[in-house]
Amino acid sequence: MKRNFTLAACAAALLVGTAEAKDIEMQSIFPESLPLLGKPAWDMSQRVDTLTAGGIKFDVKAPGEIVATGEVWDSVSTGAVESSWYSIGFAEGVVPAAPLFTTFPFGPDIKEYAAWWYYGGGQEKWSEMTEAEYNIKTIHCSTLVPEASGWFRDEIKTLDDLKGKKMRFFGLGASVMGKLGVEAQSMGLADTMSALNTGAIDSAELGFPFLDNMVGMYDHAKHYYFPGWHQQTSFLSVIINLDTWNDLSDQERAIIETACEAQVLKTMAEGEAVQLEPLAKMQAENGVTVHEWPEEILNAYEAAWTEVAAEKSAADEDFKTTWESIQTFRENYSEWKNIGYLK
Repeated sequence: MKRNFTLAACAAALLVGTAEAKDIEMQSIFPESLPLLGKPAWDMSQRVDTLTAGGIKFDVKAPGEIVATGEVWDSVSTGAVESSWYSIGFAEGVVPAAPLFTTFPFGPDIKEYAAWWYYGGGQEKWSEMTEAEYNIKTIHCSTLVPEASGWFRDEIKTLDDLKGKKMRFFGLGASVMGKLGVEAQSMGLADTMSALNTGAIDSAELGFPFLDNMVGMYDHAKHYYFPGWHQQTSFLSVIINLDTWNDLSDQERAIIETACEAQVLKTMAEGEAVQLEPLAKMQAENGVTVHEWPEEILNAYEAAWTEVAAEKSAADEDFKTTWESIQTFRENYSEWKNIGYLK
């Protein structure tokens, strides 16, 4: 008789009779209601539950349910929270180089970024910086497509038009905007919407068309700018207290890592598939005008980023060595990129 075994069934068979189920508490920094940002945390939890036949259950909590988002890194470090669905860029205040492992201005696309993380020394470097000192294991578990680079109430035609703008901006891109006269502030989704409603800020970068349409960014501004120079791709991660991680068996750890690797691929594909319809809808039904940045402004962003990278490299050795690692990898990769792919 022909027998067909799924990966889940194989894992279940292997784990029957093993130790009792292990519940791992996880706080997400994004709600389940946000596809591509928050929902993958719950998807990953379900996949690991299936693959381990209930042997590992990630108990995913909504943002703020256990601790505030700004406290997540320290809480996982101490074990007060066992794990988190997280963007390690939020750890910049503790680990200045953290955004370079998540997303950074004028960075690589997902293929190149993943190549550096998995095979170019990125993952090992991050582990060296964080496991011993902060007691945290990091697994990249999802990816995001390029983000739009801003919603503005008024059209931006020159660099002078940017000066004085109060703008929500995430990560290293905020430092770039600051050099161009923008008062850039980092804040979460709920705070961003509140600040736009009250007028505390008058512009924002938030996400990609699918997300921006979902949360109604067009109600606050009509000028929508591309490309996402500040965030060409992004990784989202599971961070786990290292003691919790080490308590798992080799097989259990391998299942979690494999589930996350699969989800990186699936979220990459999903993100690419769902952008065009909401972008067209916002233009046709909500009066949104899509703009591409003039070359003058895009060049100014890149020049400002070069300054920011140099300043942060001078201020922090880990940032410096990580930035050098990325640059070296990209220089070596460029020949393959140029000859292997159509222009």
